[in-house]
Amino acid sequence: MNERLFKRIQELTQLKATSGNEQNVYNYLRKHITPLVDEVITDGLGGIFGIRHNKDKEAPRVMVASHMDEIGFMLISIKKNGLFRVQPLGGWNPMVVQAQRFTLTTRKGDPIPVISGSISPHLLSEVDDKQNIKVEDILFDGGFESKEEAESFGIQPGDAIVPETKTIYTANKKNIIAKAWDNRYGCTMVLEALETLKETKLNNTLIAGANIQEEVGLRGAQVSTTLFKPDIFFAVDCSAANDISEKKDEFGHIGKGTLIRIYDPGFIMLKNMHEFLLDMAQTHNIPYQYYVSKGSTDASVAHFKNNGIPSSVIGVVARYIHSHQTLFNIADFEAAQELLVQVIKKLDKSTVDTIYGR
Repeated sequence: MNERLFKRIQELTQLKATSGNEQNVYNYLRKHITPLVDEVITDGLGGIFGIRHNKDKEAPRVMVASHMDEIGFMLISIKKNGLFRVQPLGGWNPMVVQAQRFTLTTRKGDPIPVISGSISPHLLSEVDDKQNIKVEDILFDGGFESKEEAESFGIQPGDAIVPETKTIYTANKKNIIAKAWDNRYGCTMVLEALETLKETKLNNTLIAGANIQEEVGLRGAQVSTTLFKPDIFFAVDCSAANDISEKKDEFGHIGKGTLIRIYDPGFIMLKNMHEFLLDMAQTHNIPYQYYVSKGSTDASVAHFKNNGIPSSVIGVVARYIHSHQTLFNIADFEAAQELLVQVIKKLDKSTVDTIYGR
């Protein structure tokens, strides 16, 4: 991976943007998408998409969508002793939440260091040790002596709380450790694809950008697909790796290529879309792996819209997603990027008609 791309990944993953507070990523995308497209459009909830128009009125409309939000927390109340109650934004494993560093951002944009509470082993009772801790029960601590002192720093309900981490290479430089690869992966994919295709004449109208509030119910995709009315939809999103046990029959191994997601609870890939993606990967010698997921992506919403939109996911896996730190493979990103670029280049009216079975 070249250092320019690593710097982009570093910049995007270190931005703080939870569901409902995506402005930092929105601003980054607007700055970098604008020179690469004919028009930038923001939907009513805050999703942002760049459009490359096509003069041919028969050209299919191809939509590529990431999402801007990462998992985090929202402050919902301040206790008398200055500790914070929070609402999780996105799915968290309670085991990874306690005793971690976070940054709370006030309405004015001031960063406030906080940590998530835990019980020291010295103070654990047998009852404590056997209890299943709920994320909602974990208090956050900014070191304030009272509710009034916390409020004097501009802290109030609704403030976003995001893990505090630094993006780095692993020692062998084959992987990267960062927060929020779900889904700054997709944001990076969109920007890199637009740059790669900048001078390429396309046989479609390309709509590429990012939705909001995916982590709390795939909300933004419902708005953007209604607005842009694509003929074909691709989510670019990161999924959970399940390769630590070294069982070959588990889905999601880092270093084994991009994903062909055939099933999740809200989505079954259409046969013709499956054949198209498989052909593209094999024709261009792109490493891929099949994937079945317990979680959904924006494709699960998009394919129900309008009269039905053939949809899919061009994804990668990462270890330990939905936590402070994820570990992902550089070669997997490169494989996914190549597949996305080749797919966009191939999608003319004839190919889209074939996917539809016309």
